[in-house]
Amino acid sequence: MSSPDLIKLIFGRLTLESLPLHEPIVVGTFAVVATGGLALFGALTYFRLWGYLWREWFTTVDHKRIGIMYMILGIVMLLRGFADAIMMRAQQAIAFGGSEGYLNAHHYDQIFTAHGVIMIFFVAMPLVTGLMNYVVPLQIGARDVSFPFLNNFSFWMTVGGAVLVMASLFIGEFARTGWLAYPPLSNIGYSPDVGVDYYIWGLQVAGVGTTLSGINLICTIVKLRAPGMTMMRMPVFTWTSLCTNVLIVASFPVLTVVLALLSLDRYVGTNFFTNDFGGSPMMYVNLIWIWGHPEVYILVLPAFGIFSEVTSTFSGKRLFGYTSMVYATVVITILSYLVWLHHFFTMGSGASVNSFFGITTMIISIPTGAKMFNWLFTMYRGRIRFELPMMWTLAFMFTFVIGGMTGVLLAVPPADFVLHNSLFLIAHFHNVIIGGVVFGAFAGIVYWFPKAFGFRLDPFWGRVSFWCWVTGFFFAFMPLYVLGLMGVTRRLRVFDDPSLQIWFIVAGFGAALIFVGIMAMLVQFAVSILRREQLRDVTGDPWNARTLEWATSSPPPDYNFAFTPVVHDNDAWWDMKRRGYQRPLTGFKPIHMPSNTGTGIILAGLATAMAFGLIWYMWWLAAVSFIALLVVAIGHTFNYHRDFDIPADQIVRTEDARTNLLAGAK
Repeated sequence: MSSPDLIKLIFGRLTLESLPLHEPIVVGTFAVVATGGLALFGALTYFRLWGYLWREWFTTVDHKRIGIMYMILGIVMLLRGFADAIMMRAQQAIAFGGSEGYLNAHHYDQIFTAHGVIMIFFVAMPLVTGLMNYVVPLQIGARDVSFPFLNNFSFWMTVGGAVLVMASLFIGEFARTGWLAYPPLSNIGYSPDVGVDYYIWGLQVAGVGTTLSGINLICTIVKLRAPGMTMMRMPVFTWTSLCTNVLIVASFPVLTVVLALLSLDRYVGTNFFTNDFGGSPMMYVNLIWIWGHPEVYILVLPAFGIFSEVTSTFSGKRLFGYTSMVYATVVITILSYLVWLHHFFTMGSGASVNSFFGITTMIISIPTGAKMFNWLFTMYRGRIRFELPMMWTLAFMFTFVIGGMTGVLLAVPPADFVLHNSLFLIAHFHNVIIGGVVFGAFAGIVYWFPKAFGFRLDPFWGRVSFWCWVTGFFFAFMPLYVLGLMGVTRRLRVFDDPSLQIWFIVAGFGAALIFVGIMAMLVQFAVSILRREQLRDVTGDPWNARTLEWATSSPPPDYNFAFTPVVHDNDAWWDMKRRGYQRPLTGFKPIHMPSNTGTGIILAGLATAMAFGLIWYMWWLAAVSFIALLVVAIGHTFNYHRDFDIPADQIVRTEDARTNLLAGAK
């Protein structure tokens, strides 16, 4: 075998030309990331933290630490995804009057594709999954999720998908197809490079983790609720988490299948999504949106649950209309499967089909509106405290209503024919995702931060971040509504009409304000850690929250509850106060908790290596990684984890903290 053949066998398509050394922006970004990475590695090595991180965090099966790691991943990826947004806004603000801007077309197309993929899959999904992971077992009185090891594996698979997407920035390139990779543009004939393959395998690896996490949380909610917690006594956040994970289990296999069929078209030469030999690109569009529209509600339903908890707590009242709130959540879950075609009204489905999907799209706004009125009536005649979580909630209500109204407009097929490919649609989508999901995630982080760490986040920097985000949002996206109504289409890199430039400059100013908001949030975390003793709350419950997770210490012990609480009411905090909770003095039993394991991170690492081999046609790497994956997975089935007993005196201390918590809230 000649040397070129041997090199091709080993490295596949990966050559020196695959490194984007001709892109100064990418080289500069790599230098910054590499410098930061080396500094972090050096700091962790200097302070000898690697062993601690491996033992206590990377290999943990504790749902609380896994939830925190999910949220850290989401915030880290937010920095990358928002960097793409800043680059796009800067390009569009200066590309007038014959100027080509600073991004060429090839690079710009990668940026807007990566921005959408990262923000949906690796920012919004980890943030809501992390909050569900942390809070749900505490709210239902469980010691952990049903399958603790599977929880660890799910997280590291999500990290593996993020690693592949990040690798595309420096090794090869990312897709240039838009964030849903429609054929024929994503077929091998139009995208022969590795960009679409990075897209496929990054989402496949992360999608496995998301699906398994959904199964895990459904089992946890259905099987591990505390005695007395019937379905209609579950907290609303637990209800929205249950519906969210039902949607995950029902829809993510569709994404897996459609990406598998696309990969077969690219690797084997099948014709599922071509116009040749009986294929159809429209089949891809239908399948991707049968996943894609439930995905919108997978993101926003947990946020609705967060707002319900926050509104009740900071109004000092029970949630108004608990039953109607639950039914509205279930109705949204069902209807989210009956609206997918409104994403392609313009593609020739016919008047009768478009009418049906237009009507269902309008109907789904009814249960959402019911939730909005329930929150308003909860606040009515309540003693509202304008703490930071409540501020995020009020900002959501104002912002989301605007997005909802524009959504109803887009549900009308004739209007959608005009607006579907314009910046009006971009403004609407960001209106509901930022106003709903992002604001909801931030409200949840601030709200449950004292539960996780025992001290509050610094309120001053939190308010700075809040006002920069909210004002920045309106500056960034309201101009896009105007531009969309003027007929400006999305995905454009340069513009001919100089009268449009002022609108893009205003939008760029808004993006800069949001950037300040993100930086203020990072400062808030740092300042809060430094001032944690001043921000610590003696009762362990600075908010007087009304759900079961506050019936344990802050932060909770590894086992959550020494004695499984008994639930008599859907407002557990009020009920436990009314009944006068007393610490049990007898009946201590050993508590067994599974030990940490590194198998999850090893399996996810092998899956990521296999995907990298498939992307670059390194068939030997893909084969070796796949075989190793099977061997480790089978070997894990014989791995009997050692359990450890919790000392009785530690249980007593935890129960004392629980008693003091309720006493301090009286």
